[in-house]
Amino acid sequence: MSDIDDTEHSPIGAMGVVGLGVMGRNLALNMVDRGADVVATDAWEEVRRSAAADFAGRVRVVDDLAGLVAALPQPRRILIMVKAGGPVDAVIDALSGLLAPGDLLIDGGNSHYPDTIRRDATLAARGLEFIGLGISGGEEGARHGPSLMAGGSEAAFAAAAPVLTAIAARYDGVPCCARVGTDGAGHFVKMVHNGIEYALMQAIAEAYDLMGSVLGLTPLQMSRQFARWNEGALSGYLIGITADILATADDRAEPGSPPVALVERIVDAAGQKGTGRWTSEAALALGIPTPTLTEAVFARAMAALKGERMTAAGVLPDLGLAVGPPDDPVAAANAIGDALLGAFVAIYAQGLALIAAAGREFGWQADPATIATIWRAGCIIRARLLDDIARSFSEEPKLANLVVAPVMCGVLGRADAGWRGTLRLACGAGIPVPALCSARAYVDGYRQARGPAALIQAQRDYFGAHTYRRTDRPGDFHTAWTAAPRLDRA
Repeated sequence: MSDIDDTEHSPIGAMGVVGLGVMGRNLALNMVDRGADVVATDAWEEVRRSAAADFAGRVRVVDDLAGLVAALPQPRRILIMVKAGGPVDAVIDALSGLLAPGDLLIDGGNSHYPDTIRRDATLAARGLEFIGLGISGGEEGARHGPSLMAGGSEAAFAAAAPVLTAIAARYDGVPCCARVGTDGAGHFVKMVHNGIEYALMQAIAEAYDLMGSVLGLTPLQMSRQFARWNEGALSGYLIGITADILATADDRAEPGSPPVALVERIVDAAGQKGTGRWTSEAALALGIPTPTLTEAVFARAMAALKGERMTAAGVLPDLGLAVGPPDDPVAAANAIGDALLGAFVAIYAQGLALIAAAGREFGWQADPATIATIWRAGCIIRARLLDDIARSFSEEPKLANLVVAPVMCGVLGRADAGWRGTLRLACGAGIPVPALCSARAYVDGYRQARGPAALIQAQRDYFGAHTYRRTDRPGDFHTAWTAAPRLDRA
């Protein structure tokens, strides 16, 4: 018999939490704030003691998984917040032997979606419900309201929904939580969310580089520019924190020295945890172009080559033109803003196209309007632009790609001149802008009625007899190219 009477103690029921790192602790406190009875544990005694002190009696901390299961009423609901991979499997294996049919496990980590699909099938065979839950918002989101992307059966989501909708962020009063499909859908959507995040951050970093290297703006001047952008169409979490970062002074500077922006003291080698790479791998497997999401992963790989880059900087000539600051720096900064806005549209378009393709492949609902809606608050990629994105897919559910939505056509049209001008500026100055450039190429490629792939197909047929299709008649064709008639002999 459980220690908690679910009907007497809580309007949204009881919840178990396994894993008391920062995210697990904050989610547990968020649940308590919303009225849940929470029992929690961690494999490490020191972590349990620390968490119990933080909880101050609001969350019951038990010594082990058996104690956790015993303390929860049936059907039990348990959120697993441990490191992705083997640790998740270990916890699931240990718990599944203690649970009863109908109990629910929720994996809230950044698990790879194929693992989630496998776990869902294994647990279903044992009569257990399972949800792969994508959680975005970081520590602050976990504590006060994250964006939640759930993958699982309707029954599993119905069991979890009272707690998940209670703890989720809200936008205009609506919880940023939804079931986005079965088995691995939630973790797939969260993975693509992170791929979009990579690309948005890279585009922002390129704007920062251009404003500093070419326009000669100081970090404080750039901060003010980002703050202005955050009041308009570019408004979003990442733009806002960039303004804050660029205005932050080094708190470890020598006493009496002039203030220096902290960002200028940070080594230019960004880390990554793998979700961006997973997104690109999934795009390749599904045959969906996500050039900007993938360029962002490569940009971090390039950044990691810090030592090699420093050596090359002393050897390779500066091939950029000797360009000075533009005649009108204000206009140039506005053009960079246009490039960012256009790139943002292309980045969201790539991510949502990948999710739609996965939905078709795996039989998930993966409704883009719903996904855009739950990304509007709580998550890292929340932005004003998502209002128009959600509305675009709501008005036209069969929209082939975000870039052809009427409102986005208007945005891209207005951004076009500034975007192209920014790319010319970057190229002339020798500043790499892979995100801004690949996003532009994505839009241009998508709108190109006839592209150069005809030549590629001809080449494939020439050396490999792969055949080709014609524009003027049906069927597959092969040409003996060395024996074919030639234009220069007609």
